Amino acid sequence: MSYEKLDLQPFFDTVDELKPQFIERLRKAIAIPSVSADETLRPQVVKMAHFLVDELKSLGFHDIQLKDLGTQPPPVADPKLQLPPIVLARFGSNPDKKTVLVYGHYDVQPALKDDGWATEPFEMTLNEAQDIMYGRGTTDDKGPVIGWLNVIEAHNKLGWELPVNLVVCFEGMEESGSLGLDKLVEDEANQYFKGVDQVTISDNYWLGTKKPVLTYGLRGCNYYQIIVEGPGADLHSGIFGGIIAEPMTDLVHLMGELVDNKGKILIPGVYDMVAPLTDKEDALYDNIDFSVDELNAASGSETALHENKKDILKHRWRYPSLSLHGIEGAFSGAGAKTVIPAKVVGKFSIRTVPDIDSGKLDQLVFEHVTKKWQELGSKNKFKVELIHDGNYWVSNPFNKAFTAASHATQDVWNVVPDMTREGGSIPITLTFEKALGVDVLLLPMGRGDDGAHSINEKLDVPNYINGCKTLGGFLHYYGRGE
Repeated sequence: MSYEKLDLQPFFDTVDELKPQFIERLRKAIAIPSVSADETLRPQVVKMAHFLVDELKSLGFHDIQLKDLGTQPPPVADPKLQLPPIVLARFGSNPDKKTVLVYGHYDVQPALKDDGWATEPFEMTLNEAQDIMYGRGTTDDKGPVIGWLNVIEAHNKLGWELPVNLVVCFEGMEESGSLGLDKLVEDEANQYFKGVDQVTISDNYWLGTKKPVLTYGLRGCNYYQIIVEGPGADLHSGIFGGIIAEPMTDLVHLMGELVDNKGKILIPGVYDMVAPLTDKEDALYDNIDFSVDELNAASGSETALHENKKDILKHRWRYPSLSLHGIEGAFSGAGAKTVIPAKVVGKFSIRTVPDIDSGKLDQLVFEHVTKKWQELGSKNKFKVELIHDGNYWVSNPFNKAFTAASHATQDVWNVVPDMTREGGSIPITLTFEKALGVDVLLLPMGRGDDGAHSINEKLDVPNYINGCKTLGGFLHYYGRGE
């Protein structure tokens, strides 16, 4: 696809020139163990917020605010535990320019060397031979957050004006449920965020390891449980086996009526709600760089249910799936225990896609499971309920923001990015879209093998440096009105 190319080479050259400083800035961020799930480390999460404030001040941001979210709701060991603040800041306030809001998070997953890390997780290690940086938060999400700051530093050094007004929103509880963020976004929609034209999130990854992507869709997730209870206490199978109704037997039967071993959902009406596949959408899958071999490598097995790229990706991104997750209350240890559980709880979820209505889906699930229960004629008690839900999100991959991001990606990587969706969920995407009434773009920095929540989390230096170029280039093309 041809486009009028901007001369961004001076910016790109400046990013390359500042590479040592950019690596050092990320190293300092990684050194702060901002683990939101660990109450004892909450001061470190707050320290990370103040680190960002200091960086923002030094770069020339204004109207910097630390938004207090109050105390963290139970369950907590410390009832007075304060939620970490949300960092808001602006760069530029020209009414003639578009305004882009960038979101990221400064908290990270827990990490200990004893978990199996090859290096200390909170001491960033640069493997110069492989050009890889290791450390907790390198890719999720401190690398991308610091990347936006690097973009500003490069512009400052060049003496270039930023082509848009920039608003940043950095939170410290993303890895622990983003407590307080939805309300803040809604409260600030007509206050701090008033006038925002577009939201960009860099908190996801390439599909693979070689080709950059732009992400325009996420599946939602409705999580359910089936409760079956009978005896007043766990019983001995030698005494009661064969003479009482066993809850586990009923539950296994019910869970077997939800999905077959080929992945087909057995609940009537679910597939009827799925948006039909258009030729234009189908064509987006043609050039995506992916194969069944990559799926097998990622799963560590050869158990793929589909044998070609397009079928795999469609079932991962744009069709619903039902997964069985576990049974609470049943014996699960090693060895042999002849117990009949008195009460068991089966957990399962459905990943939702356009145009599945969440409330209608709940109704279909409840009706189906209840019907199968009635067919059993069991003397046990039964209940099925929703635990939580989160809606799907899909955007237009041909809108101005995606077009601008595609042009910037082509400038930096010399390839047209793949347009991808993801099977997982990033709930804040939908919150921004609904509360602000603007388009959202997911612009990833890291690769598919970065191990975001795993041991030895990493970010390749080329992805970090070229990622900064891509973020900055996007602002230029979007500011021009692509």
